[in-house]
Amino acid sequence: MKIETLSILLLFLTGGCSTDETVMNKEEEPIEMAPENISFYYGADLSYVNEMEDCGAFYKNSNNSVQDPYRIFREAGTNLVRLRLWHTPDWTSYSNYDDVKKSIFRAKGEGMQVLLNFHYSDTWADPPHQQIPKAWENHILDTDILGDLLYNYTYTILDSLDKEGLMPNMVQIGNEINTMILRDSLSQMEMDWSRNAFLLNQGIKAVRDISRETKRDIGIMLHIAQPENAIWWFEQATRNGLTDFDWIGLSYYPAWSDYTLDNLSSALTSLMTKYNKKLMVVETAYPFTLENADGANNIQGENALLPNYPPTQQGQLDYLNTLKDILETSGAQGLVYWEPAWVSTNCNTLWGQGSHWDNATLFDHDSRPTLGIQFYNPSITE
Repeated sequence: MKIETLSILLLFLTGGCSTDETVMNKEEEPIEMAPENISFYYGADLSYVNEMEDCGAFYKNSNNSVQDPYRIFREAGTNLVRLRLWHTPDWTSYSNYDDVKKSIFRAKGEGMQVLLNFHYSDTWADPPHQQIPKAWENHILDTDILGDLLYNYTYTILDSLDKEGLMPNMVQIGNEINTMILRDSLSQMEMDWSRNAFLLNQGIKAVRDISRETKRDIGIMLHIAQPENAIWWFEQATRNGLTDFDWIGLSYYPAWSDYTLDNLSSALTSLMTKYNKKLMVVETAYPFTLENADGANNIQGENALLPNYPPTQQGQLDYLNTLKDILETSGAQGLVYWEPAWVSTNCNTLWGQGSHWDNATLFDHDSRPTLGIQFYNPSITE
């Protein structure tokens, strides 16, 4: 269903429609890079930036001058910005429709492509957590109705963004969907591939429909955490009729993967060859220090370290350059750093005050870029 009145109603239900004129000046037309001019995507997930700035964070460029972080990343060589979208989060004012709209405008204003990441949840979605949005809970056992809700929501968001001149270039149908989407976290529903494939295909159909109707080429990505999980997951997905997508997206954190940097290439090549899809690592990171800047425990600690890659700025850069070279040699087409601007502030997360990523950003604790940011531009040498 794509009736205009339904679209307007759904946007109100999802906390969407906004007339905030600060988001986009209609006289300004964002200019972005044409996809055909991009042979490799150098990406940054900047979902936290608006919140960090509201919390008092600032960012410096290589000249030690405070600058818009989107400009810093663009000038460093970033050509893709990844952004997460939650359905109706009641615990934060960020990563909702209005916040994403603001972020897309900033990215496109700097000439960068956008990958929009639908979490299909009101909170963080990852392998053990695929909590159905509260607005859809009553239909969790009615797959047909749930499929309509997912289709209409996806279509409506993209239709609204298109009307603002903010259509993303790529769309993720779910985030780290190793397990079944739209689950009840209490029961931890078992994988039902008939249900799972149907729901994901409804999201894909929404993107294909809006792409055709707007005559815009929107890439579709399915995202799995860690290559070893992608190998079995895409085999099961294909067997259950889930084939109409363009990109395999991976989270790759080598310390928590069965694949090391030495044998990663074989997994990547196998996935791309077997399914004839493009591939991009859409989440990775590496610590430049083990120092903790605040009260929020760092996720990237000693357990994240690799031999020959110390927790230093040079170690961070070496890791990223090595991974980038592996991807390019294997034929993969992109690498996205996860939350390189999630610096420490006085604000709180769900788990503590500050940032759980402050030692793995691409800015040091004095707000200056680390050496790691140089991986975006291969022509830059130390």
